[in-house]
Amino acid sequence: MTEQTYNLAFVFPGQGSQSTGMLNDLAATYPEIKHTFERASNALNKDLWALITDESLASELNQTHNTQPVMLATGVAVWNAWIKHSETRPSWMAGHSLGEYSALVCAGALNFEDAIKLVALRGELMQQAVPEGVGAMAAILGLEDHEVVKICVEAEQGEVVSAVNFNSQGQVVIAGHKSAVERAMIGAKDAGAKRALLLPVSVPSHCALMLPAAEKLADALQNITINPPNVTLIHNVDVLSHRSPELIRHALKEQLYKPVRWVDSIKFMADQGVTQFVECGAGKVLIGLNKRIAKEAEHFALYDTQTMKNVMEQTQ
Repeated sequence: MTEQTYNLAFVFPGQGSQSTGMLNDLAATYPEIKHTFERASNALNKDLWALITDESLASELNQTHNTQPVMLATGVAVWNAWIKHSETRPSWMAGHSLGEYSALVCAGALNFEDAIKLVALRGELMQQAVPEGVGAMAAILGLEDHEVVKICVEAEQGEVVSAVNFNSQGQVVIAGHKSAVERAMIGAKDAGAKRALLLPVSVPSHCALMLPAAEKLADALQNITINPPNVTLIHNVDVLSHRSPELIRHALKEQLYKPVRWVDSIKFMADQGVTQFVECGAGKVLIGLNKRIAKEAEHFALYDTQTMKNVMEQTQ
């Protein structure tokens, strides 16, 4: 008999966690993995499984319009394996950026095939909004949030650059026009940042340059059925849980051009009594962030057969 565990949260990673072969181990044990990818591939008429297993397709895997449906399918596939083989259910969910769509599917708010098509479109709209080479993103390490925000304001000079991912204490990602991002990186180093790293992406997510994409995404969202989530799902943009389909649509639109408030999201869930966070998907990017945000909680990641077994044992 399944049972929701109040102190348990599942969180889903977004772009940047993808890698060739990332689900090979799990797929060898859990048939739900490949079955989920078959559904996703049929929805798009594209072989998503080949994208994550064929090394010669690595450059295609990293293209935004491919990465987004692949990462959605990955989070949902691991979730499907979990619910098939474990009776433990979380009472809380959240997803980092694109991972919010994985969370919405796993919470019963979005149909899987609808979500796959939606995030593929989302990736295309984002790339169309800013031609390759025009935008950039960079990680700023070792400064306070308010310092990074101030540096971005000073670096704008008529262009766009802003703090867009508040990932953990001392780690903020900025995005905008490439030249403005580079000015902000210099400003961050001058202010004492430990590192300022240009990220290998072509799309400046979660900044004002994404507003045209957000408007088109909002139109597409009107044609998607959204149900109230069956768990408390915390949204990136406002750190709130919504049951109204219209409020969820609004949050997904705003998420595209406003910051990801990940620190606030994890802190909020911890403050509500969450003591176990499980990263559901590929890799362990979020577990590293979450450990620095909710230091008293336990943190796990599901990315291979052994971790699946371990987490099942420790979250009963």
